[in-house]
Amino acid sequence: MMQSKGHPFKRAQRYLLTGILTIIPLWITWVVIEFFLVRLSDAGRPWAQAIAEQLEQKYPDLSALITTPWLQSILAIAFIVIALYLLGWLTTLVIGRRLIGLFEILIERIPLVKSLYGSVKKLITVLQTKPDGGQRVVLIEFPSKGMKTVGFITRILIDEHTGRQLAAVYVPTTPNPTSGYLEIVPLENLVPTNWSMDEAMTFIISGGAVAPEKISFDSPNKE
Repeated sequence: MMQSKGHPFKRAQRYLLTGILTIIPLWITWVVIEFFLVRLSDAGRPWAQAIAEQLEQKYPDLSALITTPWLQSILAIAFIVIALYLLGWLTTLVIGRRLIGLFEILIERIPLVKSLYGSVKKLITVLQTKPDGGQRVVLIEFPSKGMKTVGFITRILIDEHTGRQLAAVYVPTTPNPTSGYLEIVPLENLVPTNWSMDEAMTFIISGGAVAPEKISFDSPNKE
């Protein structure tokens, strides 16, 4: 019978590390999915409970099943998913756009909510479109000289004293791109890429494991 080569302690270390590396992507995927499922469930739970109460009155024999927490969570998630689908469908119609417009007029009357809603909507709109004459996905030196990270240009600014062009660049974090940093970078210091938003987001969420084969690391302005 052949014996495994190597010291038992080293084999144990290798197996432990392999196990950790195997579980990390599963764990991160579960954390992200759980986050959205919990939020969807919490949002739809009041409606699911109301539906369950109505069904319980009409079908008392099913009361034990209908009031089960896991079933109510499923109903809550299903309700929110259907509601989001209907909202997306409604916004494609003229009446839906008018209703959204009326809602936004109401939002405009609430100072703090107005700023938050308007800023988030503007960011989403900006990231969905390609800037005129440039690339949305760029590299910038961050967090220190000699290191670069992926960022998204959200706006071009002008220095009021020198007229120098500056870019507002959003730098998302890994693996959660909803948090990040806002950097103001001289336009000539940006390194443009030919990556799409989908490719950049996949690169960020995967920690760099999934990416196009090539990238421009050095600035084209660099001599």
